[in-house]
Amino acid sequence: MALVGPVVCLAGGVGGSRLAHGLAQVLPPGQLTVVVNTADDFRHYGLQVCPDLDTVMYNLAGLADPQRGWGLRDDSGNMLEALQRLGGDGWFQLGDKDLATQVLRTHWLARGMRLTEVTARLAAALGVKQALLPMCDEPVATMVQTREEGELDFQTWFVRRRWRPAVRSLCLAGLGRARMTAEVSDALAGAALVLLAPSNPWLSILPILAVPGLREALRQASAPVAAVTPVIRGAALKGPAARLMADFGLAPGAGTVARLYGDILDAFVYDERDAVPPLTGLRLLGVDTVMVNEDARARLARDILDWIATWRTPHVPEREKP
Repeated sequence: MALVGPVVCLAGGVGGSRLAHGLAQVLPPGQLTVVVNTADDFRHYGLQVCPDLDTVMYNLAGLADPQRGWGLRDDSGNMLEALQRLGGDGWFQLGDKDLATQVLRTHWLARGMRLTEVTARLAAALGVKQALLPMCDEPVATMVQTREEGELDFQTWFVRRRWRPAVRSLCLAGLGRARMTAEVSDALAGAALVLLAPSNPWLSILPILAVPGLREALRQASAPVAAVTPVIRGAALKGPAARLMADFGLAPGAGTVARLYGDILDAFVYDERDAVPPLTGLRLLGVDTVMVNEDARARLARDILDWIATWRTPHVPEREKP
């Protein structure tokens, strides 16, 4: 496999964590930085829970539950069972070992550590060799304006209500206070490739891009920016990406994903089962994007990196909108 240099992957959720894990399998540890969505973070029984950060971290550590894609492999549920016995609400599942992550994160944040510092400490303890960065240190929260039930916080809509209520709009509470961290800025400045993982655009990637200064940093980056579709044949393999497209009156498809990201993109990876999306001004690659196991994750990562390495024309940060 040809090496392209340092890679920054923007990711969130199960799909993003799988590609991040694939990249980790084929790149030297010092060549991969994963910037993760934190707009689904929330307080649960006083604990600061960061679902996307933990999902990516556990996958990079090789500890994720392979069936669910999130949580820890072979975790127990004694705490949750006891909580419910005492009259608590167990709608959000945290395993016993997973709970230790939340306790330490909350403790360290209360002592004044930045989320970036806490994440690095947790990742190192689990043996993660790659750089794992939250999109920002400040709290940002996705709020869901539903058609039937009004405004819901993200986890209530996504987990408790199982994303059943139709969505009218989304907003990011706290975004005005968010700042791109020096760690994220340095990673983008030093990247040879920025890759947008096949995560839900609205719930994972767009919140990262919304952090003040980040989208502009990508526009000015010397590295090419490529995105991988999370939608195949008009459907998402996991989660509500296609459903949100329908709620917003958009045609579910790979081309819609690319247009959402707009002028930051230089290239787009779509699934080979689909027709070539009608996009102009972008390099296009059609490959098998379904990551059914660890080998498939590594294969997709290798396919993308080999493709990038074949580009002969030097990249300049002047992009056309698809």
